[in-house]
Amino acid sequence: MFEPVQAFSRTQNLTNESTAIFFRKVYGWMTIGLFLTGIVAMLTASSETLINAIFGTPLFWVVIIGQFGLVMWLSARLTSMSSQTATLAFLGYSVLSGVTFASIFLVYTGTSIAQVFFITGGTFGAMSLWGMVTKKDLSKLGQLAFAALIGLVIASLVNLFLQNSAIYWITSYAGVLIFMVLTAWDTQKLKELSLSVDASTSLGHNVAIGGALMLYLDFINMFLFLLRIFGNRRD
Repeated sequence: MFEPVQAFSRTQNLTNESTAIFFRKVYGWMTIGLFLTGIVAMLTASSETLINAIFGTPLFWVVIIGQFGLVMWLSARLTSMSSQTATLAFLGYSVLSGVTFASIFLVYTGTSIAQVFFITGGTFGAMSLWGMVTKKDLSKLGQLAFAALIGLVIASLVNLFLQNSAIYWITSYAGVLIFMVLTAWDTQKLKELSLSVDASTSLGHNVAIGGALMLYLDFINMFLFLLRIFGNRRD
């Protein structure tokens, strides 16, 4: 009579172990990506030659288009490319992001950037943990957050011309809330996905890279909006 219970227990243990291995890869690659972005951003910001060569020249738009193209290509071809290609594409995107994010070191003080980074880390960790352990289906909440994100992008683009301070602060706080929700939702989606992939295979590695990119983008965007709120600008 105890055999079904024992079989269920073994299956549950295997499921938990598979999920743990998958998320170790996801968070590991995400951390590597963030570290690489930060190092490249600091090195770029510390070089006057690179700053002059990138910002205020057409090269800046080349980097922006390269970022967009790379993330779209990686997302579209993730399951068909080799694990080495997926890894290099993710690392390449992290490097390009570091180049563009060098500008924040020119606008905000290093101390405030570090403080906001730790605030983001704590907030991201709490929301990702919630997405991992909650029994509630976050899909509806996540879909609402994604719809709000589209409105946020439109409002931000409009405000580039209006330069309205009220819109600036509203979009800043809304951006933080949106990416908090998206972090939890994306984590829950990855948890469900971890049940259907083997992280030790090439496909499992690529899916983990895709998950790392997803959470990397959530973290980076949350950080940028928090920086707008708490960052101290240079004189």
